[in-house]
Amino acid sequence: MIIHLNKNLSNQRVEEIAQQVKALFYTKDDFAILITPSALQQIPAEIEKDVQAFWPMKNDLQLASKSYRSEKREVNIGGVKIGGATNQVVLIGGPCSVESFEQIDSASELMLELGLSTLRGGCYKPRTSPYSFQGLGLEGLKLLDQMRTKHGLNVITEVRDATQIDEVIEYSDVIQVGAKAMYDQGILRACAKTQKPVLIKRGFGSTLQEFAQAAEFVLSGGNENVILCERGIRTFETGTRFTLDLCGVAWLKEYTNLPIVLDPSHAMGYAYGIADLSKACLAMGVDGLLIEVHPNPKEAKSDASQQLNYDEFRKLVGELKGLAGALNYQIV
Repeated sequence: MIIHLNKNLSNQRVEEIAQQVKALFYTKDDFAILITPSALQQIPAEIEKDVQAFWPMKNDLQLASKSYRSEKREVNIGGVKIGGATNQVVLIGGPCSVESFEQIDSASELMLELGLSTLRGGCYKPRTSPYSFQGLGLEGLKLLDQMRTKHGLNVITEVRDATQIDEVIEYSDVIQVGAKAMYDQGILRACAKTQKPVLIKRGFGSTLQEFAQAAEFVLSGGNENVILCERGIRTFETGTRFTLDLCGVAWLKEYTNLPIVLDPSHAMGYAYGIADLSKACLAMGVDGLLIEVHPNPKEAKSDASQQLNYDEFRKLVGELKGLAGALNYQIV
């Protein structure tokens, strides 16, 4: 159950009520929002006088549920709006990994050339093998920060574990919680303590309910700036890296109030399929796309097979802008 308490209750009274109904809570606009286990379906009589509104819930998909908030949440990324009533689709582009100043600088210039606003680059890479490139770490974050200052781009990068969360918050505009970290409560709870936007990628073995409930960890801590990212799930198919779950996207649009980004690069795993998948994603009416691009994909230190080269990316962005116009969207 979600409970809005009356305005200007004392902190002591809010804490008493929260303890009584076993609730998490945060404060917004001079009133407290309590979130209890979904098993609670009625307001206890002794706190009725302190309650201005409440929403019983069927399960623990609560703050992210359209049953609570029917309109889509709007998240502000450095002045660029994603979600809400806007008709903008934010195209997030950049390499899988930040590898050097020259590489990330050229990628930034490509974003500006194409009128795009948000640069993606990994610095802490949660690789499957310990022998693979693990990212430049703090050095990479500082390079991204240089791009933010030099080119005026918004920056999104991934946090691998909770020990890096403060660095990622300092040097990025959006904290990306990767598929392998979706269940990491240390990361999620740390993200809840900031107001910086958080993009959560769906784990490749996670159900839609589990995915949405990962967002609840951040929302219930008071950070309402959460974006969901579908990036493919593991099925029996081995011809592609993963299977992009567009059916799941339809479910998320129907039942959650969060902006949705799709990542065709990680889903497909091969550059040849990215363009067609991207167009299908755009036709779903999502709020953003995440597409990997590298100046020379064959030399990329991670995920070389799925990154587009610059000419391929230019061609795709042009096609997406044409399709977006037909659908009354705007690529930013």
